[in-house]
Amino acid sequence: MGIDPKKLKRIPTPEQAPEERIHNFLEVNYGYDLESAQQEAFRCVKCPEEYAPCIKGCPVHIKIPLFIKQVEEGNIKEALRIIWMNNTLPAITGRVCPQEDQCEKDCVMGKIGDKINIGKLERFVADYARKTGIEEELLEEM
Repeated sequence: MGIDPKKLKRIPTPEQAPEERIHNFLEVNYGYDLESAQQEAFRCVKCPEEYAPCIKGCPVHIKIPLFIKQVEEGNIKEALRIIWMNNTLPAITGRVCPQEDQCEKDCVMGKIGDKINIGKLERFVADYARKTGIEEELLEEM
């Protein structure tokens, strides 16, 4: 008997302590590491593309359930490829796009618990791909 992803809480992202951040200009939110991103991605029910309200809420129509499935499986290169089909700036939009009013707004997980942290997962994919060389590798393939 496995774990029911619908019963899991949203995985929080670590943040810089207030007493530290008042002395620097670094990002407050550190974002996910691979393990935390995979745990958050596991919670997603991966709605079929034609019914996914998160895709309908995304202004650029990223195939959100597809990229989240790839994150869950640890295939960050494929997750980035999926995101790049509609958005070439995921490191930026993952930080500044108002996900709570767009893709996350109608997330079906919100009906039974915590919505999926879509923006933080998008940011993770971009940051991880850049730090590990996946981004450069994918660019060379194009």
